[in-house]
Amino acid sequence: MATYVISDIHGEYDMLMDLIEKISLKESDTLYVLGDILDRGSHPIKTLRQLMVMPNVICLVGNHELMALESLKFLMQEVTTDNLKKLDPEMLDGFLVWVEHNGGKTTMDEFRELSLEDQKEVIGYLRDFLVYEEIEVAGRDFLLVHAGLGGFYPGKDIEDYSLKELVWDRADYDICYYLDKYVITGHTPTQCINNNPKPGYIYRKNNHIAIDCGAYMSGGRLAAICLDTGDEYYSYPHVLKNHDVT
Repeated sequence: MATYVISDIHGEYDMLMDLIEKISLKESDTLYVLGDILDRGSHPIKTLRQLMVMPNVICLVGNHELMALESLKFLMQEVTTDNLKKLDPEMLDGFLVWVEHNGGKTTMDEFRELSLEDQKEVIGYLRDFLVYEEIEVAGRDFLLVHAGLGGFYPGKDIEDYSLKELVWDRADYDICYYLDKYVITGHTPTQCINNNPKPGYIYRKNNHIAIDCGAYMSGGRLAAICLDTGDEYYSYPHVLKNHDVT
């Protein structure tokens, strides 16, 4: 019985299946996914629905799930004159930004192919995502969160962080948030961490463990860490194609 953590799949379904095979995930194991399952890659909804049928998977919310939720609910509405009149301009702007600039088109396209019943199941599943999780594995304490601890100061209780601070604000890897606890995050590809000697691989510093290895980026990959042993696992690298959304 082992505990694994992955993050930022971004619709890379084949990478996910490759990684699950490499870690030999068993039904007795637990797999945490730290958000950003959706958008960018070719099969975000297919990826999400795969996780939905796996009872040993626990998902945390990422900023891409937050963006997608409002837009997907909008897509489920019947297009009528009354609905168009009630359309919030701010919501419409958010929808366009999600589709055009944050890779939401692939999520939108796959979602629209689902039956209404399946769409409702997807929305319900997304709504149940955790914001953070605190766990103990092999005598070590871990805080799992998508992005980081924005507005951090020593002694700040985890419940005092806003959703934005946990899901949008990037981790500061030069700060040791806790001396007695490891903080595991996604959100920031390790290729984008300053002075990282091994971009594209799991990054460990100051009790941080950053596991977003840029699955959707050229040369990036999906990564997993086993919290029981500290072992790292990687999918095959991504080869950027002309049609990929970045």
